[in-house]
Amino acid sequence: MRKSALMMFTMVLISTSLPVAAQSLEELARIVREAATTEASINQEREARFVRERDNQRQLLGEARQELANENARSDRLRVEYDQNERTLADLETTLAERMGNLGELFGVVRQASGDVQAALDDSMVTAQLPDRTQFLSELAQRRELPTVPELRALWSAMVTEIAESGRVVKFTAPVERTSGQKEELEVVRLGVFNAVSDGIFLDWDTSKSRKNFIELARQPAARFSGMANDLQEASAGEIVPMSVDFTRGQILRAVVQSKTPIERVREDGGPVGYVIIGVGLFGLLMCLWKAIALFSTGGKITRQMKKEEPDKRNPLGRVLAVYADNPEADIETLELKLDESILRETAPIETGLSFIKVLYVVAPLLGLLGTVVGMIATFQMITLFGTGDPRMMAGGISTALVTTVLGLVVAIPLTLIHSFLQGKAKSLIQVLEEQAAGIIARIAEQRA
Repeated sequence: MRKSALMMFTMVLISTSLPVAAQSLEELARIVREAATTEASINQEREARFVRERDNQRQLLGEARQELANENARSDRLRVEYDQNERTLADLETTLAERMGNLGELFGVVRQASGDVQAALDDSMVTAQLPDRTQFLSELAQRRELPTVPELRALWSAMVTEIAESGRVVKFTAPVERTSGQKEELEVVRLGVFNAVSDGIFLDWDTSKSRKNFIELARQPAARFSGMANDLQEASAGEIVPMSVDFTRGQILRAVVQSKTPIERVREDGGPVGYVIIGVGLFGLLMCLWKAIALFSTGGKITRQMKKEEPDKRNPLGRVLAVYADNPEADIETLELKLDESILRETAPIETGLSFIKVLYVVAPLLGLLGTVVGMIATFQMITLFGTGDPRMMAGGISTALVTTVLGLVVAIPLTLIHSFLQGKAKSLIQVLEEQAAGIIARIAEQRA
């Protein structure tokens, strides 16, 4: 029974591993023998592959060990060679230091001079005409070896060329940056290393950027200088024309750009007090103009009346003369009183407005003083908040104080002069009336004597 059970288990095992189930014991034995043969062949193949891989790994391990030994030997050889090179280099440096002697000092001077000359040439506007002339100077300033004779001659030539170009007036084409930010190729006239002009405008050599170029000044000098710039650019070779030169190499021109015009100073620094002073000045000028027209018109009427015998009541003198014509029989004292009364009536219209103009030219400097006080208060506030370390923090208040003071004086001085002139004109007209009245009294006294 156990034998039959074993046979059933074997048949089930073989049936699960083989594609075809055995039909008899002989067939089962045959299948088992074939499976054992196949399994033995597979095992032999696996063992052979394992042996090959083991032999290959042993070979690789041997090669790696040999390579490691070679590299260790090479490392030892390089270490010995490095030590020998270090000793040789130290000996050579000692020999070089001994042989250089005074040449070492010359080497330092050349490097320093090259750096200084490079900085000077980079900042010079001649570089716009002769670009890339400082490249060898940069290399020479960083050189660790002694310079050669041609390099020393090139350094000397660069210095002499800069000196020669500083005294020449040259025309050339260069990029110019306009105030709008656009760059244009324009004809530029260079006056040494001091000024550059193009199309009647002054240019500034901008050294603040890595790429240095000419820029158009946002604000140009006076018109006469622009005219000189035009004449210079249109002048032919060898022609001598007058031209202004900024010997500070652009500092004065930059100050012109940064400086404020009088209108900008009044608008930015005058403040409310400045506007009030300007308003007072304009109103005073209008009053003076109105009063001048009135006085000269009255003077013309009085002059025409003096040429007539018949009194015209449309002018002050005619109205004074009409008093005598209306009272021919009055006694001298009465007539004199009536004439004085008439002159007093005519004096008031003639002098109308003069007292107000006087008030204006008195108030103007007082307003300027008010602006001065306001500006000083602002200055002291800045000092309280930020101290006196930066004078620019106090410049606004001081500028307000000075600008308002100037505005007050500018308004008061002309108004004072104009008021004096108008008052003299009014007094002369009143004097004419008094003279004519006195003449009338004198004629009547002669007639009745």
